[in-house]
Amino acid sequence: MPLTPTERDRLLLFTAAELARARHARGLRLNVPEATALIADTVCEAARDGLRLAGALERARAVLGPDDVLPGVADVVTEIHVEAVFDDGTRLAVVSDPFGAWPRREDAPGAVLPASDTVPAPAPAVTLTVRNTATVPVSVTSHFHFFEANPRLDFDRAAAYGMRLAAPAGASTRFDAGGSAEVGLVPIGGARVAIGFAGLVDGPLDAPGAKEEALRKAAACGYLGASATDDIAGVRA
Repeated sequence: MPLTPTERDRLLLFTAAELARARHARGLRLNVPEATALIADTVCEAARDGLRLAGALERARAVLGPDDVLPGVADVVTEIHVEAVFDDGTRLAVVSDPFGAWPRREDAPGAVLPASDTVPAPAPAVTLTVRNTATVPVSVTSHFHFFEANPRLDFDRAAAYGMRLAAPAGASTRFDAGGSAEVGLVPIGGARVAIGFAGLVDGPLDAPGAKEEALRKAAACGYLGASATDDIAGVRA
């Protein structure tokens, strides 16, 4: 059975979560990968059950408590990010306080201490106006291939091909329901290979015909703003 990279990642997450469930059922306290996989899988399954984002997050926070994980895990894992497929499209779910609100040690083993200096955002190569036509807010993370962002976001997909948000790693931009916002984009760097995301590319971004084929797929799947033309109205270089 052929699977996309996104589907393979989902199966890997489910397998890790099943292992965590089995160990938790035996009374074992979970480590960081086990607890993270179990909570992330709970979000994905809640979305599959038809729950909205708020309901999925509520279900995920009820899975484990501080006593269900090894010492230090609850101090280190303060947020869990997972992309889940909801009825209105793929959305980033951020599970804050995944083990419930309780006092944490800032010097816990393995804790990540942020630097005091703020990382500057890269200068945008283009600026797009994005309108969220969905009835719920939509968030897009810094290194997501913006071309493949939620299909209910209306913007010039052709201009966003091969681009990501002009934001520091780990940051995200929220688009309120029914609202519009301007975002800056920069080209994806490195080898410029897009694997996973919404499955519209799954390969080298600059391969011959890759952009045209991705636009065709996006239009066929109902992504707003998808067009194979070179019209870049609404884009400022």
